[in-house]
Amino acid sequence: MATDSHTPVDTSPYWAESVSMPSFAALDDDLQVDVVVIGGGITGLTAAYLLTAAGRTVAVLERGRCAQVDTGHTSAHLTMVTDVRLSALVRSFGRDHAQAVWDAGLAAIAQIDDTVRAHRIDCGFAWVDGYLHAPSGDPTRRHEAEWREEADLAADLGFDASFVEAVPLADVPGIRIADQARLHPRKYLAGLAQRVVAQGGRIYEQSAADEFRDEPLTVTANGHAVRCQDVVIATHNPIVGLGSALGATLLQTKLALYTSYVVAGRVETGRVPDALFWDTAAPYHYLRLEPHRDHDLVIFGGEDHKTGQVQDTAGCYKRLEETLSSLIPGVEVVHRWSGQVIETPDGLPYIGRVVDHQYAATGFGGNGLTFGTLGAMIASDAVLGRPNPWDALFDPGRTAIGRGVWHYLKENADYPYYRIRDRFAGAESRSLRAPRRGHGKVIDQHGEKMAVYRDPSGAASARSARCPHMGCVVTWNDAERTWDCPCHGSRFTPEGEVISGPAESPLRRIEG
Repeated sequence: MATDSHTPVDTSPYWAESVSMPSFAALDDDLQVDVVVIGGGITGLTAAYLLTAAGRTVAVLERGRCAQVDTGHTSAHLTMVTDVRLSALVRSFGRDHAQAVWDAGLAAIAQIDDTVRAHRIDCGFAWVDGYLHAPSGDPTRRHEAEWREEADLAADLGFDASFVEAVPLADVPGIRIADQARLHPRKYLAGLAQRVVAQGGRIYEQSAADEFRDEPLTVTANGHAVRCQDVVIATHNPIVGLGSALGATLLQTKLALYTSYVVAGRVETGRVPDALFWDTAAPYHYLRLEPHRDHDLVIFGGEDHKTGQVQDTAGCYKRLEETLSSLIPGVEVVHRWSGQVIETPDGLPYIGRVVDHQYAATGFGGNGLTFGTLGAMIASDAVLGRPNPWDALFDPGRTAIGRGVWHYLKENADYPYYRIRDRFAGAESRSLRAPRRGHGKVIDQHGEKMAVYRDPSGAASARSARCPHMGCVVTWNDAERTWDCPCHGSRFTPEGEVISGPAESPLRRIEG
């Protein structure tokens, strides 16, 4: 049932009531560390985690409670798909730069996956498909050719994307993009905070940074001084810090702040596909699932407007609920909240050095968790003196990204995060990504039948699909997770090793 636009509603985010964050004491003494991180959301805690893992001493100063404000109000989509369409990125910046933007997002998701796996953080992380599609209820299908072109472009740049005539749930044309993800943000950040402390980091809540001094670099909070070598500003809308008031004012002129609304409703388990959805309405809608034992929670957002420029904000919730009810009749709305997103003129975030020894990240648009993680990766690399393939791309001081030839693949092939393209396969072998995670599929590449298996982490292995016994083409047994020969019954592991004969040798490895 839709909410009356004049009735006050509880706008506590679902994440807040479903799990509590560990609490930390306020700063009550002077100290000295290598790095001060300002802000305890996704960017700040990720930066603290990466820096402490690298052996740096870190103090996180949070003015309230960690994961309470901006990260606490996310809808928790983890995606490399930007608010600006990929084709628009190509037109504005060129193919290499457009590919780099999506690559950077994919690297951030992979970083979260690695962290979850390494420390067994129970946060509901799952790899899912994403669907970018026309607005629901559009009967014309007149833009089908554009969707096909968009899907072909993404695939040509090495991403696992394909055109879909009827996107699930929405029943309109769109694109399926693999290797997106979802998680419970507060559970993830609770685990991340615990790792920061376990690695020697310090987290202080109720400790607003209120003064910055140079020579020596010092941050003051609660009347106590924290000396350091570097500062990471992770406050969503960056504070001045060591910069000048003029510089901060100029940056603010390039930031547009929008309020976005979210409602969450209960539905029967399995009624809504476990995927991410975004349409191309203006403003666009976004939807994802949060599974429970006895039901699913659908999280649906939209109705964006510039912050402070709409008076009937309860009406935004009302319209959002009506749209969700038309999409999923009978949904029981149980949560409503809003968050704030920051847009930039070119659609890309500002991440990197603001002044000497100070780094910031802002302007994430609808990709807060992804770009927040990326911001931490870039800032930590800068502090550690390591190169990063995306630092120039998102440089806060950029006036324009050059259209000249940028040998992105060649120049960054040895960069650790860049190797995620090996993990998810690249443009030259994108058909290796055809199987879903944990599944196998026989594909035809350059006339050769290949038995391709993708493990749960997304890594693909390829073997000849021809059984070494008599040359028959094997098939994938989804129930047993084996390759089976339909001719004489030989069976092989997902990686091609012999389980039972008559075959005596494994499926031939495909090199290159």
